[in-house]
Amino acid sequence: MTEVVQAGLWGLVAGSALLVGAVVGFGARVPQKVIATVMAFGAGVLLSAVSFELVGEAYEQGGLAPAAIGTLAGAVLYTAGNVWLARRGARHRKRSGHHESQLQPSEEQQNGSGLALAFGALLDGVPESAVIGVSLLDGGAVSLVTVAAVFISNVPEGLSSSAGMKKAGRGKAYVFGVWGAIAAASTVSAVLGYTVVGGFSPAVIAGVTAVAAGAILAMIADTMIPEAFQDAHLAIGLVTVCGFLVSFALSHT
Repeated sequence: MTEVVQAGLWGLVAGSALLVGAVVGFGARVPQKVIATVMAFGAGVLLSAVSFELVGEAYEQGGLAPAAIGTLAGAVLYTAGNVWLARRGARHRKRSGHHESQLQPSEEQQNGSGLALAFGALLDGVPESAVIGVSLLDGGAVSLVTVAAVFISNVPEGLSSSAGMKKAGRGKAYVFGVWGAIAAASTVSAVLGYTVVGGFSPAVIAGVTAVAAGAILAMIADTMIPEAFQDAHLAIGLVTVCGFLVSFALSHT
């Protein structure tokens, strides 16, 4: 199997977790505390992956400057895109809609919000998938820790967001169409991460990895942690640490 195909398949595997979460979130009435728990665990997993697999790898490949500049650039790009989308109705795209103030708007309430939600899901998912393809550049084997971290974190993301979409009055065709498209985009992003970035120098590859890390870190702080800690039970911090340690353990096995 060629490495390009591997990149696409691993990207699809990670992206398919969004559909798994969407099926649960749309089809079942999941208690808010359960949503908060799985979101906190997913946030912990991603925080560890960003620290040890992405920023750490970028530092080893290119040094401090590419790692730091790339991480900051990724956070700036994500934040700019998020601000633009928030003004078009996608501010609470990963929220379950448990509180009235955090309900996703329906299309009647804000025209174009459905498309903004779709673009928001794309903004959140592309950096995660791209680094899966980039990880293949290091010895021809995908980073299973990165795939596992993205997969684990995508389940609660899809769960929470689809629950919020349902409460906003969006139907099955829209919800599963969005997540199916994002799963497909994850495949393409992983392939592009391998094929496009592979021709660059190690310093540039390090910078690109760091850009993805910065975008993911900004996404965690902006969309995952608020949902995880909204009406959270007292053990939610412990759950986040457990997710962090699971990913840390995977990266050191």
